[in-house]
Amino acid sequence: MDFLGLAGKTILVLGAANRKSVAWHVDRVLREAGANVIHSVRSEQRRESLRKLLGSDAPIFVCDVERQEEIERLREDVGAWIRGLGEGETGGGGEGGNPSPKLHGLVHSIAFADYSAGWLPFHETPRAAFLQAVDVSCFSLIAVANAFKDLLDKTDGSVVTISISTTRMAAENYGYMAPVKAALDSAVCFLAKSFAEIGRVRFNAVGPGLLKSSASAGIPGYVESYLFAEKATLRKEAVRTDEVANAVAFLLSPRSSGINAQHLVIDAGMGINYFDREIVGSLK
Repeated sequence: MDFLGLAGKTILVLGAANRKSVAWHVDRVLREAGANVIHSVRSEQRRESLRKLLGSDAPIFVCDVERQEEIERLREDVGAWIRGLGEGETGGGGEGGNPSPKLHGLVHSIAFADYSAGWLPFHETPRAAFLQAVDVSCFSLIAVANAFKDLLDKTDGSVVTISISTTRMAAENYGYMAPVKAALDSAVCFLAKSFAEIGRVRFNAVGPGLLKSSASAGIPGYVESYLFAEKATLRKEAVRTDEVANAVAFLLSPRSSGINAQHLVIDAGMGINYFDREIVGSLK
């Protein structure tokens, strides 16, 4: 039974790196649901490593989202691939064919922060590092959405980005990325409103608690923060990446048709449990 209604739908996933990444887990869930998954990665090297996991026939395109010309090329490449998929299924674009193939969903799982300078107080954040993080982690969603606006399904399209559970907790080691993610969350709302003028494409964000992912490895002091977060969850078990992927798949599906411009927190209850007796008691 196709409960999610994703069978046969075509989804573009940006940002898969390896088996630990959110985008990789999203790929697994979508494929299990019968969706056609297209990937976009930032470099040829990343494409080759991902191809080892997905197979030689997997549609994987290269796009550095800091370059507008590469975003535009990605749109053309994805459009051509989708048209080819339609022709393969229908025998061509003639009568009874698929002359207007569509992209049904887009997953934006891209974030970058340059922590090479080490931990710095927030007021000493390097300008270049902050602006690059905004460009890659936030503006890329706007740029990609704009580039794909004519290809996205106007009647039932869905765009999901990966944020964080809260941007109001000033964790020193996460630094300037929290304000960048806050900008991403706001951009989701503005994109939903803007696209409402041209169709019914929904925009939502999934905000996971701390995860064991490849992206987290570069954050100073992340292991200690992760262990604390695990104690703060109601179940005393950290959020799993597959749980985040399941939420993404739901938001991509017609089952979530009434959800738009929202930030869905996946934190196993951590956000309401900072005064847990076990944590407070450990301070005595």
